[in-house]
Amino acid sequence: MADNQQSTSLIDGNAVAAKALARAGIDHMFGVVGIPVTSFANCTVKEGVRFIAFHNEQSAGYAAGAFGYLTGKPGVLLTVSGPGCVHGLAGLSNAMINTWPMIMISGSCDQADFGKGDFQELDQLEAVKPFVKFSGKARKISEIPLLVAQAVNIAASGRPGGCYIDLPADVLHETIDEKEADELLAKIEPFVPVWSRPGSIPELCAAESDVRTTVSLLREAQRPLIVVGKGAAYARAEGALSDLVRLTGIPFLPTPMGKGLLPDTHELSATAARSLAIGQCDVALIVGARLNWMLHFGEPPRWSKDVKFILVDVSEEEMKVRKPSVGLIGDARVVVQQILKEAKDEPFSLGRNHPWVERIVEKAKENVKKMESYLAKVVVPFNFQTPMRIIRDAILAQGSPAPIVVSEGANTMDVGRSVLVQTEPRTRLDAGTWGTMGVGLGYCIAAATASPGRLVVAVEGDSGFGFSGLEVETLVRYKLPVVVIIFNNGGVYGGDRRISQDIQGPHKDDPAPTSFVPGAGYHTMMEAFGGKGYLVGTPQELQSALTEAFSKRNPAVINVTIDPYAGAESGRMQHKN
Repeated sequence: MADNQQSTSLIDGNAVAAKALARAGIDHMFGVVGIPVTSFANCTVKEGVRFIAFHNEQSAGYAAGAFGYLTGKPGVLLTVSGPGCVHGLAGLSNAMINTWPMIMISGSCDQADFGKGDFQELDQLEAVKPFVKFSGKARKISEIPLLVAQAVNIAASGRPGGCYIDLPADVLHETIDEKEADELLAKIEPFVPVWSRPGSIPELCAAESDVRTTVSLLREAQRPLIVVGKGAAYARAEGALSDLVRLTGIPFLPTPMGKGLLPDTHELSATAARSLAIGQCDVALIVGARLNWMLHFGEPPRWSKDVKFILVDVSEEEMKVRKPSVGLIGDARVVVQQILKEAKDEPFSLGRNHPWVERIVEKAKENVKKMESYLAKVVVPFNFQTPMRIIRDAILAQGSPAPIVVSEGANTMDVGRSVLVQTEPRTRLDAGTWGTMGVGLGYCIAAATASPGRLVVAVEGDSGFGFSGLEVETLVRYKLPVVVIIFNNGGVYGGDRRISQDIQGPHKDDPAPTSFVPGAGYHTMMEAFGGKGYLVGTPQELQSALTEAFSKRNPAVINVTIDPYAGAESGRMQHKN
């Protein structure tokens, strides 16, 4: 009997799930522990997975999604059951909308007690349904390895998105013979991002006939334009895009998170001539971006009614919705390489003297000159532009590798998009496709863990910071090189801007719905946890704080006092509010 006991070793569901994630190549997890997943989190750490513990599942979910975008490997969020799962839906849905690979894993109540009103009982598979590509529940311990493998592969395949794994408490406590577990785990293939896989992958390529049509349209176009989005950034298409622009001389326009794929300082960047570029181009090659609200749906009057769209997207469904002149279904990097190869067979280039190129370049220079003239004016109390210019210059002075910039807010993000300069790919994270507020600290933590040692700079409004501000403690706890710069104007858009007619009723003496405590000491929050806080209100104070914080690369908050009447309500989205 003793010999049999020594030869038989049992492990539980916590250990099997942890081993499955590690076997699949998952090396980071973000989340909040509690019943019934605390032991699971500890097991993942033993298996070599770095667990980043948050205060709130919402921020942890935003971190997991951004980590998936930055690394190409599904970011993983761990939550407790019931309300923890519900809190995690914010990050899961945000990843799905932005098409980032992410997996949410939630504990759930004992299967035998479901339907009886058990602790934190919820039909979690039903709750996640609108926000995932795939979901599954491990109903017994032997199902865990396959479920993990499916979720990892599906999250990153085709158009990336969210997946969900449900781990009931009874399954986590169930045991299995270690040898049997090893046999199940051995079937899991480690995940490798597409761009790291050797050889050609046919399913990532577009049809050659469509590639030839694309090159023909670009060659014959009088006013061609290349639009690059975060899908191209995710696909690591920067090298191929740079070569294509160099070969053809076609101007390019990045979406906000496409900035840096090619440097904003590139002479063919149409960012500063955006209205001209999209309004008058006759052929637009859209790479890794969707013709949604951010690109005015590809419709007049912002775009010409006669423009021909060539869409590069991994999703066939996108082609059915947008109905482009040419739809190139495939991986952005691979498809641009195909276009480049076809173009090289009969090279063409607009040349710097081409009328279209001259118009774009001249308009961009004219607008940049106007903006720089405006930025040169030192305004105190601060407007948004003066501190943003100082921050821009401080970030550029860091050289390469460029800091990763996280931006959220209304005016803060809008002004930052125009003023801050991206010179390297995947160095801008912002509110994204959904315009999600509250992503700031989660994105910062994702960026710092995805690129260890690289400086991360958050530039956000006080309202945006408020969603996840307590995660500054997480920055300190993990000693992450993150500097959070808060544009503090006393509220949403800038405090109380009501006209007298709106200040009526029995609660008229209450603060305005847009107001926060004036002069809030956000920097003292960071100091309370052992980080460094700065309060600044002049150019000299801001420059000094940036120099010290960037040099030390320790967690810091720079609280920038902004004139509450600077900026506009709803930023550039006033027509929708």
